[in-house]
Amino acid sequence: MDKAFENRVRLGIMSALMVNDSVEFKSLKHLLKVTDGNLASHLKALEKVNYIAVTKEFLDRKPNTKYSATDSGRKAFKKHIEAIENLLK
Repeated sequence: MDKAFENRVRLGIMSALMVNDSVEFKSLKHLLKVTDGNLASHLKALEKVNYIAVTKEFLDRKPNTKYSATDSGRKAFKKHIEAIENLLK
């Protein structure tokens, strides 16, 4: 089990990123029903262990931040889910 995924918000973030190429900050916030600060701290934690990548750009002069799962993040998340499944057997 990976401690990076012990929190429900981080599980939600990675679940969303596993089925999408990338997800915008706003979309993650609405999907997970968390505050900006709460989401930002969990994203920072996943970024710190290189499980997610961040892309920042401007759309119509407005900042737009997108997140995507890295290869190591995808592998770690799959391994974590498999460990949970094995515990439940």
